[in-house]
Amino acid sequence: MSERVPWHPTAPLPTLRLRAELLAAARAFFAARGVLEVDTPALVRHAVTDRHIHCASVELPGHTGALFLHSSPEYAMKRLLAAGSGDIYQIAHVFRGNESGSWHNAEFMLIEWYRGAFSMRALMAEVAELAGTLLSLPREAPVEYLRYVDAFERELGIDPLRAEEAAVRELAIAQHLDARVAELCSRDELLDWLMGSAVGPRLGGSGLCFVHHYPASQAALARLDPHEPGLALRFELYCRGIELANGFEELRDEPEQRARFELDRQQRIRAGLSAPAVDEALLSALSAGLPAVAGVALGFDRLLMLRLGAARIEQVLPFALERA
Repeated sequence: MSERVPWHPTAPLPTLRLRAELLAAARAFFAARGVLEVDTPALVRHAVTDRHIHCASVELPGHTGALFLHSSPEYAMKRLLAAGSGDIYQIAHVFRGNESGSWHNAEFMLIEWYRGAFSMRALMAEVAELAGTLLSLPREAPVEYLRYVDAFERELGIDPLRAEEAAVRELAIAQHLDARVAELCSRDELLDWLMGSAVGPRLGGSGLCFVHHYPASQAALARLDPHEPGLALRFELYCRGIELANGFEELRDEPEQRARFELDRQQRIRAGLSAPAVDEALLSALSAGLPAVAGVALGFDRLLMLRLGAARIEQVLPFALERA
């Protein structure tokens, strides 16, 4: 007799029922606000250029071009926005490689939405409302809004915008980044590591904590603050030391976005990574006219982990990758 392989779900059935209840609550939240649910393809023709995100390539019999599983529905949703969709949201399965650990699964779920004419502050407030509802936080639970520079100064005693690169590197090594790795990292890579490993884990211990106004060099797809052009209108949400969301006031300038994509590609090449072609469909949509919007992606599985006090992501998934 052949050896039987594990077939049971990795999450218990009560967790799967709560998962369904929270997804229904999220849909009700957006329906009450008149935000349209959309459903864009998971199989796409372009990988993202972001040097920190690794897309899964797909071979499809009968198709000769490159195909990828999307790492976010962002590009397709922005094309819908440019076409006049109005406010939209999506609950999407997304896929990312080279990420491992108790909070990571190669396939996970995002709740992503875009709100017309919302400021970063207004979107953070809406994220706090949805996250607080899904986490079942008390109404009086604190919500902290902390500038990026203030988070570093409070938690590590350093000004990330003005400190010399050598000082940032020494701090990263002191926070247990391998010295040989640190020597190969750029300033932004060191700051990104410090945020993920030393600053973020200390945030949101008693509620929700938003970190906002990231350096312009870490803007990704966010527009720069017109009053502080060295800073981006980008935020992240932390709760109990875990990053839950990443949001922007969206960049609408096609030449600037193209330049950022090309810089991403150059950085990937220097790192020995593949450099995917830029998504010309997205850039054409920006050129046609993306309305003023703010958007955010919220990690649903991590949120459910926090709701239940789960130690590993497979405890809240029907079937984690090892049993998929």
